Amino acid sequence: MADWVNWLADNWILVVIPLLSFIAIFAVGLLLRMLILRLLARSPDWSRWRGSKAVSDSLKRPFLDWFFLLGSYVAVQVSSLPSNAKNLAAMIIGSLFVVSVAWVIDNIAEKLIRLYTNAKAPTRQSIAAINVLRAIIIVVAILIILSIWGFPINPILWVIALVVIVVALTLRDVIANYFSSLQVSSARQIKVGDFIKLDSGESGHVISITWQNTQIKSLQGDSILIPNSKLARTTVTNYGHLLKKATDPFHFNTRLHLRELTGIKACNVNELFDILREAPDNVVFYHVHHFLEENLYLTPEPTNDFAIWVNSILGDDILGERLASIDTFAFPTIGAVKQRLVDTLADYLRNNRDERKCHEGEEFHFIRSVIFILPTSYVAHDLREFVEILRKVTIDSIYFHVFESRLRLQKGTNDFSIWIAESLGEKELADEIASIDPYVHTLENLRNLIISRIEKYIK
Repeated sequence: MADWVNWLADNWILVVIPLLSFIAIFAVGLLLRMLILRLLARSPDWSRWRGSKAVSDSLKRPFLDWFFLLGSYVAVQVSSLPSNAKNLAAMIIGSLFVVSVAWVIDNIAEKLIRLYTNAKAPTRQSIAAINVLRAIIIVVAILIILSIWGFPINPILWVIALVVIVVALTLRDVIANYFSSLQVSSARQIKVGDFIKLDSGESGHVISITWQNTQIKSLQGDSILIPNSKLARTTVTNYGHLLKKATDPFHFNTRLHLRELTGIKACNVNELFDILREAPDNVVFYHVHHFLEENLYLTPEPTNDFAIWVNSILGDDILGERLASIDTFAFPTIGAVKQRLVDTLADYLRNNRDERKCHEGEEFHFIRSVIFILPTSYVAHDLREFVEILRKVTIDSIYFHVFESRLRLQKGTNDFSIWIAESLGEKELADEIASIDPYVHTLENLRNLIISRIEKYIK
């Protein structure tokens, strides 16, 4: 013990200089950490950045550790230790510094990945990203440490580069999908449950977002896998979260329409009156409504076959105008429309003795409408699905659900309004659609009008 005391008394300068160097550098580290944290706290850009807290918390303690290592390195270098001991100490301190920096980078990267993927709980994408980045950090740290200790690393670098190139070429699609999934997740523009539509035509509800694909369920019930790389490159319209589910889904139907001659014909108004009184509803339905499909370009409100024949063939403008003025939309059933036509003809015949007859070959031929109802693959569970399907279905389907359900099937209103009111409970929207007069619009205009009303309602 006495020898040590004597040695310190004789060589105190050899101990004090390294110790003061260590204390000075560590004090500078404390001061720098305090100044840097204050400057960052006052910076608006730093405060607004989502990752600022993660980075600050991860650097507070390691920052002092680094200055501790730096102070130790300087103290060793200014000491009287032999050169080989100094070199050994420098390599040990350098290795510890590399390990510390690698640990900090790994910690910050993990926090930022979870932050930007919005993953409170680990997901496959975030775990995969963390593990890949951690492996890269570890490999780089090992290479630097080997270099510090004098090991040749050029062959290792060539092997690593070759492996990276081979893996990148082999898994280029997988890698592209993975980074695209991170882009989709970090942007938070698409979430599970959203209804999306790609400009390439695919549409449906998002079921899952994995590291490689995004799975959607189409309106037909089909499951579609979309590579995330495609999702990132294409234009995607996101209609948002699911709306209120209907208690019963809406099944879109369509129909085939055939015309069948009855073999019955009229030459004058009296015969027209007598035959019309006994005509079945499907005959009246055809002559009152078939123009909506055959004359889609006519708007507003074309007339019915009876009015056209009386006016153009018999030349009776007055009766033709009276028949044409009957608003078929105001009647709940075809039977009611038929009765109004019969009453109009009866009233006219009571007050007018009309003996005019048509020329041979110009008789009014009564035609019946034969309808075959066919189901489609389209099913809507909410208003957003309903709108998307309404864009796709044929005008035959619209005609069936708007006109035939109201008159020929005697429902009093269109199928769309009934479903919206009863299965969705949206009475206001149902009444708004029911108030649209389909007789003053073409079927395409009617389609667009219903779509615009619903889209305005759900926004």
